[in-house]
Amino acid sequence: MTVRPRRSVLYMPGSNTRALEKAKTLAADTLILDLEDAVAPSAKSEARGFVCAAVKAGGYGRRELVIRINSLTSAWGMDDLAAAMQAGPDAILVPKISSPFDIATAAKAIAAAPQDVRIWAMMETPLAILNAREIASATSEHARFECMVMGTNDLAKETGASLDGDRLAMMPWLMTCVAAARAYGLAIVDGVYNDFRNEEGCMAECAQGRLIGMDGKTLIHPVQIAPANAAFAPSRSEVDAARDIIAAFALPENAGLGAINLNGRMVELLHCEIARKTVAMSEAISALETPS
Repeated sequence: MTVRPRRSVLYMPGSNTRALEKAKTLAADTLILDLEDAVAPSAKSEARGFVCAAVKAGGYGRRELVIRINSLTSAWGMDDLAAAMQAGPDAILVPKISSPFDIATAAKAIAAAPQDVRIWAMMETPLAILNAREIASATSEHARFECMVMGTNDLAKETGASLDGDRLAMMPWLMTCVAAARAYGLAIVDGVYNDFRNEEGCMAECAQGRLIGMDGKTLIHPVQIAPANAAFAPSRSEVDAARDIIAAFALPENAGLGAINLNGRMVELLHCEIARKTVAMSEAISALETPS
């Protein structure tokens, strides 16, 4: 079973060459090299050059590299997309997705790119939430589409909903996107936690994200990496329990059974499938954290 850890997904400003270099030393699973919100309009073209040069030069080890372009309808979006395609990151993150048409537009524009260049979608508009199922289903026609990224700050801005109170107002939208992503085999990453000096708050929101089914969390500061990595990784006890379930179903006397008694608990084949995913994730994290 092949899985890719995306516990910590750190935004890095594309206009800051020192930050792009420092990112090579950070323990984030994924880096989003940002050409959109983190870059002033006057610096957009220069940042595009910095980011694409950094991706081409490499040196980021096993970290997943994603370039977030500007909106496809902006003055910079299509140029960003063309340059990012040439740079060859692991994925291109497209903001302001509102319909499957936006996925199709991006997929058509990078049709000549290597197949391992994937498309990620920012879910940050009211229309994106209303069209979450249709957007997720675009992966059926566009195999490059791999991941949804929640843009909770933009959702708060566009709707007037608050991020306070354990994100109670956001929860229906977050869960709608989790369901849509899982229905069509997509990864999904939670939105950012803004108060990066509040470690306890960050840990709590990471734990909440894992509880509702997110694969990881987008981050705005390196100090948030450790809490996210801890929250979205299976614990030692979870991995040990998963290995016990797998071993039990592998016993000859349990061959062909749909459910077994394991230490007084009824365990079904679906639990064995979950256990395999848990072990696969643990092993993938270990491989990612092993020096190359």
